[in-house]
Amino acid sequence: MKNKNLILLKMLLDSTSPWNVLRHCKDKKKKGRIIGAYVGLTILYLMLMAYCLFSCIGYGRIGLAEIIPAICALTISLIAVFFTFFKTNGYLFNFKEYDMLMSLPFDAKTVAGCKFLYMYLKSMPWYMSISVAMLIGYELYVTPSVVTWLVWMILTFILPVIPMLAAAFAGYIITRISAGFRKTNIVQTVLSFGVVILAFSSRFFIESMIKEDKVEETLVNASESINNVTDKYLPAKWFQLAVTQTDILSILLLVVISIALFEILFFFVGRSYREINSKLKNHAASRKFSMTGQKSRSVLNSIAFKEFRRMTGSTIYMTNGSMGEFMALIIGIAVLFIDMDTILYKITEGAPVTKEMLYPAIALIVYFCIGMVATTVMSPSLEGKNYWIVKSLPISGKVLYQGKMLFNMYMTVPFASFAIICICISTKAPLLTSILSLILGVCLCGFSTTWGCVCGIKHMRLDWENEVEVIKQGAGVAIYMFPNMIATMLLVVLVVALGTKIDQNIIVGALILIVSALAMIFYKKAIKLAEKQA
Repeated sequence: MKNKNLILLKMLLDSTSPWNVLRHCKDKKKKGRIIGAYVGLTILYLMLMAYCLFSCIGYGRIGLAEIIPAICALTISLIAVFFTFFKTNGYLFNFKEYDMLMSLPFDAKTVAGCKFLYMYLKSMPWYMSISVAMLIGYELYVTPSVVTWLVWMILTFILPVIPMLAAAFAGYIITRISAGFRKTNIVQTVLSFGVVILAFSSRFFIESMIKEDKVEETLVNASESINNVTDKYLPAKWFQLAVTQTDILSILLLVVISIALFEILFFFVGRSYREINSKLKNHAASRKFSMTGQKSRSVLNSIAFKEFRRMTGSTIYMTNGSMGEFMALIIGIAVLFIDMDTILYKITEGAPVTKEMLYPAIALIVYFCIGMVATTVMSPSLEGKNYWIVKSLPISGKVLYQGKMLFNMYMTVPFASFAIICICISTKAPLLTSILSLILGVCLCGFSTTWGCVCGIKHMRLDWENEVEVIKQGAGVAIYMFPNMIATMLLVVLVVALGTKIDQNIIVGALILIVSALAMIFYKKAIKLAEKQA
């Protein structure tokens, strides 16, 4: 008899794989959307590979090629933690197909373990893109043997397991604690954001450890810094020893401990799996309603309020959809209490960048957080199997998506404005620059909203079984997020450089005109797509 884990995993993959739909579906439009999604994701993987490859070339040219394996291991581990932590609630707990899966002849440990493996396989293309690109970069300067190539590629499949298990364990603890509260989603969101703050603050702890070791900021000691972190994070150390020295003990340690931790974690998770999910389901089913005075709202505000209730009713949607706003809030508060020159010195590692040089980039810096993801990217797909109810309402597609866009503006503009004002105060920006930065911030929120809506409608997926598939892994989210973030980083560098030669207010004014024009173009495109669906 086949392994139960493999049977259940194959069933999960078959039921959610777009490739399976592409093979058997005869709808040309649906096939076209799936092919387009695959093309978009392939482009994103290639962009990530190019970034990693050029980074390795940079390390090689300054004589740091020997630390590339360690950097590869640390990068994959960090991404694995980030991806897994924000998916745990939707994949391991409180997923819609829970009742169906638990009715099958599989124990709770098998179901939980397979959901984890499913999450692992879904994220593997990202890990492989990083690993292959860095292996090619390593090959350019070190010329490793065939055995090194083989060990590197095999261990790439093992390397993410330990950080993913750590993130899953953290998610398990948060879910178990919050399951005892009536407002489960709110408690989970607060605890999740608390873990994020702790993770970011750990950076300063690592820096202090490096300073205690009296590591100077030189190219030679950069290698020592990486090795210092690698020595403390054992999986990265094992990976480095395995690929550079073909150390059999390191290979065995990485493989055996990964398998052992997987078995231990899901032994404990399996024991309380039914209890946790039952509590989560009971909270959803036992809400008490009471008749109160009815508030009169416009149609657009009603749709926006519906989006707000949808977000607060889902932990995975709340943590992912509002993460940028949360980061902007933290940044805004931080710059009021920490001198901007100190922050710049830390971020730029002592480079000659002054706070005056940041004036034209203030709104873009905030937008890097706010524009990380827009609710309009996910909202169309989140209608899911209830989409027919929305279509049956006496509301045009234009009004429906205007309401969804209005909610994103309600959520992003206040946080963006707060962060921009705080940074302007901290940098002592002139009044005109501050006003222009605020206007640009609002325009950027409009651009994010409309561009996100275009991506969300064009790559709408309604046949999902788990909302994580559209919130974290949707093609629309990926196509919106990565080019947007890369373009924002490049723009920050460009406007700071131009600001040393051209009047900074002229640069901000030009950006306002360009961003406003793009926002209007994408707004008209979104409305046109919405009317086509009607």
